[in-house]
Amino acid sequence: MKIKEIFDLSIAMGIAADFRGSIGVQKFLDRKKKKYEALKEKTKADFDIEALVNPYLDSRIHNIAEDKEIKKVIAGIDIDGAELLIAKQLGDIDLIIGHHPIGRALASLGDVMELQSDVLNYYGVPINIAEALTFPRMSEVARGVSASNHSKTVNDAQLLKLNLINIHTPCDNLVAMFLKDLIEKEKPERVEDLVELLKSIPEYKEAMKIGAGPKIFVGSAENRCGKIVLTEITGGTSGSAKIYEKMAQAGIGTIVGMHMSEDHKKEAEAANINVVIAGHISSDSVGMNLFLDELEKKGIEVLPCSGLIRISRI
Repeated sequence: MKIKEIFDLSIAMGIAADFRGSIGVQKFLDRKKKKYEALKEKTKADFDIEALVNPYLDSRIHNIAEDKEIKKVIAGIDIDGAELLIAKQLGDIDLIIGHHPIGRALASLGDVMELQSDVLNYYGVPINIAEALTFPRMSEVARGVSASNHSKTVNDAQLLKLNLINIHTPCDNLVAMFLKDLIEKEKPERVEDLVELLKSIPEYKEAMKIGAGPKIFVGSAENRCGKIVLTEITGGTSGSAKIYEKMAQAGIGTIVGMHMSEDHKKEAEAANINVVIAGHISSDSVGMNLFLDELEKKGIEVLPCSGLIRISRI
C-alpha cells in the first residue's frame, strides 16, 4: 500500500463506524460541495478542497517525501520533533502515523465537531438543541487553536524528508462504535459493572498499571446506569458544558467519555448524570489499534511510540 491508500483506508473505516451512517456522511459532504459551488471564483481559492472528499478534516496527509510502497510504520498518539528523530534514527521507517491533529488538521479541529450534534441526536437529544449548543463551541475551539504553531511538526518532517500523516476522528469513530457494540452486548446494569467491563479491555487494563485506567467521575459505583451513551468519545474535542441538562431530559443516565474538564463535571453532577471516564490515551489507543490491525493484515509492520498502547486483535 502507498500513503494515500493507507489514508483513504482510514477514512473509509471512519465512515463505516460513523454514527451518522454512510448516507449521513455523504449528505455532510454534499453540503460542503454545494457551499463550494456557490462561491464566487475569486473566493474559491480560499476554500479547503479537501473538505469535498474528506469528512474528517482533523485527519490529513501532511508530507509525502517519497511516494513508495509502505512496509514499516511508526505510529503514536502525539507526533512532534522527538518522534520524527526517532523515526529518522531507526532508518527503515516508511511512514509516521500520528493520532492527534497537527498542521492544517489542527486548524480544522472545530470543523469535525458538527458530528457531536448527530451523536447526541442519535441518543435522543433533539437536533435543534444539539446544534444550538454545539455550534458555538465549534467556534470557540476554532478560536482556541488559532494561537497554535500549526506547522511546527510538519516543517520538521519536511526537513527530515519523512512521510507523515495523522488520523484522528476516524480512529475515534472506531473506538466509539467498538465500545457501543460491547456495552449493548453485555448490558451492564450498574456503574461498577460498566467500569469492570471497560477494565476487561486490554488497552484499559494496561492503562490501569500506570494509574490511568477507567474511573467514575460523577455518580457512585452502585448507581444504576440507565441509558448508556458514547457522546464524548468522538467529534473532535469536548463539547458544550451546557448539554447535560438536555441529555438528562432525553433520558440519558450514564456517559462514557475519554476525558472531562471540571466545568463539564459540575454540569453533569447538576444534571444527575453518571460519568465514567474510560481514559484518554488508552481510548485513543483502542481506535488506533483497530485501524493498525488492518495495516498488519496487509503485511505492514507497526512500531508503537508516543504513548500508543499497541494491542493487536488479529
